[in-house]
Amino acid sequence: PDIWAPDISFFNDRWHLYYAISTFGTQESAVGLATNRTLDPASPAYEWVDQGEVLRSRAGDQWNAIDANLVFDETGEPWLTWGSFWRGIWLERVDPNSGMLADDKSTYIQLADRSTGPDGTSAIEAPFIIQRDGRWYLFVSFDQCFQGISSTYNIRIGRSDELFGPYVDRDGVLLTDGGGTPFLSEYGQWKGPGHNGMLIENGVYWMVYHAYDARQIGVPKLRIESVAWDSDGWPTLPSQYPEP
Repeated sequence: PDIWAPDISFFNDRWHLYYAISTFGTQESAVGLATNRTLDPASPAYEWVDQGEVLRSRAGDQWNAIDANLVFDETGEPWLTWGSFWRGIWLERVDPNSGMLADDKSTYIQLADRSTGPDGTSAIEAPFIIQRDGRWYLFVSFDQCFQGISSTYNIRIGRSDELFGPYVDRDGVLLTDGGGTPFLSEYGQWKGPGHNGMLIENGVYWMVYHAYDARQIGVPKLRIESVAWDSDGWPTLPSQYPEP
């Protein structure tokens, strides 16, 4: 019954909506795809057509097939990143005609793996990739969600000169070795912030994410912030600045 983590992009004259279907806490998961020619519900062309399964995971696979995010490379070719726990975050080329993965699992590229880090946990998920000034930035969520104000969710980041990696954090640690620079953690009344997306509009990078409101018994809410960039090209958020 769990359908979540929508990600929408436009290419090949259609809107592509990737979504996850999961049995919570297991690898019995899949990423599906639905397409539409328009987002205008008043148009006669408006119709969501389910294209079926894009990726499936089962117990024993190296990934969990959830939290898809589509990104375009320098030539405009689409790629899909996904993953959680179970050997981290992965990337594969997408066939622009079908919206499906272009190759088999032997060509999947691993972008991050927290289980190899010093803390030994595998709690990493929800990838989102953007490009800025010739570099690629990979956002991921660490630790635990779905626990209200006790959630420990937080967002980490790494960057690379190539879409397919390797991604390193600010200290030079590979994300495949458990690295990840802290980017967004709890602040004020907002607990367990994570699973971000990004909208780039008129040169402004708007980040959306969910967090639990400690002032309202942990009700999950949507948060939106504009991203700033420091002199070294790393993103920062106003909510993470120390109080004056």
